[in-house]
Amino acid sequence: MNIPNTLSILRIVLIPLFLYLIFIARVEERIWALVVFIIASLTDLLDGWSARKLGQETALGKFLDPLADKFLVLAALIAFLFLDPLVPVWMILVIILRDVLLTLMRYIAIKRNSTLKTTRFGKVKTAFQMVSIIIIIMVLIVRSSMGHLAVKTSYDDIMKFNQVYEIITSEMPNKWLIVAPYCLMALVTLLTALSGIRYIATNRHLFLPSSFKKDKSKK
Repeated sequence: MNIPNTLSILRIVLIPLFLYLIFIARVEERIWALVVFIIASLTDLLDGWSARKLGQETALGKFLDPLADKFLVLAALIAFLFLDPLVPVWMILVIILRDVLLTLMRYIAIKRNSTLKTTRFGKVKTAFQMVSIIIIIMVLIVRSSMGHLAVKTSYDDIMKFNQVYEIITSEMPNKWLIVAPYCLMALVTLLTALSGIRYIATNRHLFLPSSFKKDKSKK
């Protein structure tokens, strides 16, 4: 155990506390949930920086760091699924599918004694996810201070496009507070999907047969 790995584990340990606070529909608790999430997000920056600065990069750290990020982000997004009736299930499923795919690719890379090539776009995606979650929590805090905001939902509209469009084009007060989480989640889902496609394109060699890869390397 070193400092970067300890910070990654701390990020995972903070998740239950964050979930406990975010599900209490009071301003004070949700402010503390925001503080906890920001602290957890900062550990993501600190563990990478400290690993490079202190020369403490390890195989465990390379596995633990992205895993802690996935747990933190998915915990927050799944919480939003229960806290906001406009956040659709399909967005969460797209994000989970991308993370499962990357975990599978990382496993294939290990089995082939190779490495999974990361991209700058993936880091941009993670940063945007963190910032978007912080903004959504702020919206939830404002909602808590204003009391319950009634939102018309329909189980027939799985994508939630029609409901969001109706709210935006209506004269409903505070409509942007209502649709803000959906809009941010839509952007997060789009960036996550594009990041997954980019990873597949960058690491497509992992899906090639080993024999074909060896023949190609000889040439």
